[in-house]
Formats: sequence, C-alpha cells, structure tokens
Amino acid sequence: MSRQPLKYLVIHCTATPEGREVTSAEIRKWHTDPVSKGGRGWSQVGYTDLIHLDGKVERLVQNNEDAYVDGWEVTNGATGYNSVSRHIVYAGGVAKDGKTAKDTRTPAQLTSLENYVKGFHRGQPGIKIIGHNEVAKKACPSFDVQKWLKQIGINQ
Repeated sequence: MSRQPLKYLVIHCTATPEGREVTSAEIRKWHTDPVSKGGRGWSQVGYTDLIHLDGKVERLVQNNEDAYVDGWEVTNGATGYNSVSRHIVYAGGVAKDGKTAKDTRTPAQLTSLENYVKGFHRGQPGIKIIGHNEVAKKACPSFDVQKWLKQIGINQ
C-alpha cells in the first residue's frame, strides 16, 4: 500500500457497556480472528490507540507520527477512510443494557481524550477530527464530536 497524506483523526467507542474495561487483546480478537471464530477477519485492528477507563492511553498499532499514513500504519476503523486516517477509541459508548448508545467517558477518559486530541491538533493542525458517526451510519462514538471540539477550544 502506498503512502497517503493523513486527512482525519476518527474518534470511536468500543460499543461496550458503561464501566466495562476492554483489553487490547480483546480488540485484536474481535477484529482479527477469523469470521468462523466470531471475529471480523481483518488483517489489522481498527484503532491506533485505546483509552482505558482509567485514562491510560495504550498504543495498539505503531506509527511514525508524521503527516502520512504508511501501509504498515493502516488500521481498519472506518470503511473508505482507513488509508488517510488515524483512529482512537475509548472503552465504553453503550449504556449498561449493552444496546443503547451513551456517552460513557469517565472523567479520566475525558481528560485523556482532550489531551490526546489537542496534542494531535497541535502537531497536525490541518487534519480534520471527526466522529465515526460522521462517515458511517453508526452511533459511535456516542457523542457529538464537533460540539465537543468547540467546547475544548478546537475550531476546525
């Protein structure tokens, strides 16, 4: 795969119930296990980074932090956008019933996501920051990313 200019930072949720932690191993299993074993059969996970309930940011796929997406950096977060995007996910996004979309970001996740996005924006000011729901018919990330960006002082 060729090198593409980075155009988007896409924010996701894991679509797991409020208060349930998610491990990188679980995400890898969901995304890369064969369909016959309940996975999606993808060659790579869908996200570059995961924000845990306690706010810890875990790198899932290495990248060189430049303004390009190299083939080895591509994650499968949003169909049609993967070769030009980085993807970040927070654990949660669904109410305790396991079905209803809900902004479940903990205070620690809110702080970490804000720091992450602001740092990303400082380093790559021309990149558009969007929610997965802006490019797919999904509730993910279960909050209005554009409204939130304005609240944290990012105007794009």
